[in-house]
Amino acid sequence: MSNLSVAARLDTIMGAQKKKDTPGWIGDAIYGVNDGLGAIFGIIAGVAGYTSDASTIVISGLFGALASTLSMAAGAWLATKSENELMERGIRQAREDIRLHPERERETLTLLYQTKGFPPEHAEQMMRIVTANDDHFLNAVAQEKYGHHEESAGNPGSSALYGGVSTLAGGIVPLIPFFFLHGFVAVVAAAIVSLIAHFAVGAAKSLVTVRSWWASGLEMTVVGILVGVVSYGLGLIGAVLIK
Repeated sequence: MSNLSVAARLDTIMGAQKKKDTPGWIGDAIYGVNDGLGAIFGIIAGVAGYTSDASTIVISGLFGALASTLSMAAGAWLATKSENELMERGIRQAREDIRLHPERERETLTLLYQTKGFPPEHAEQMMRIVTANDDHFLNAVAQEKYGHHEESAGNPGSSALYGGVSTLAGGIVPLIPFFFLHGFVAVVAAAIVSLIAHFAVGAAKSLVTVRSWWASGLEMTVVGILVGVVSYGLGLIGAVLIK
């Protein structure tokens, strides 16, 4: 089988597998919604404990959602950019290792293949096949020694977009009742909506984890209750101490 047909067959198999797998952006979006929802629900609960003024609660929540969105977007961008820089550094280091000590790197690959369970003669044969091509040699050293591969590079812009938008979406959820209701009723409705959203987000997390949807959803709901109760209690304490 030629290299072209091998690559085509591999693309077919991997493409079929990717259709079954959960896209990576879904996991980023779920965790972004989770962060936004938890943070803004905590802010609303704390401010509601401090004051019953609906406008203060809404403004606090809106600015909290904006701050969380910008922070998450910036954090996602910086994290992905840093990972790419580390990957590039590993590839540059691998290229320098090969340039200065090619025989040592060949021996290193052989030993690494042996640690993975291949017999010495097979490891030696694999090393010779890989190192016969300069690009394959570089990729093998970068991946085996430094754990980096050019194909694993992320997109900082996409990470920032998914992280920011999903965080904003999660942060807006606890604020929705305040656009239709007022006073204590709005606070109670916000708590109910937020806890339902916590369960939904937790259940959605099962798409990217091995836990069952109901267990993950229940866990998130309990966390949401704890965040709300503690934040509300701190708000009450703040109201007593400051007033």
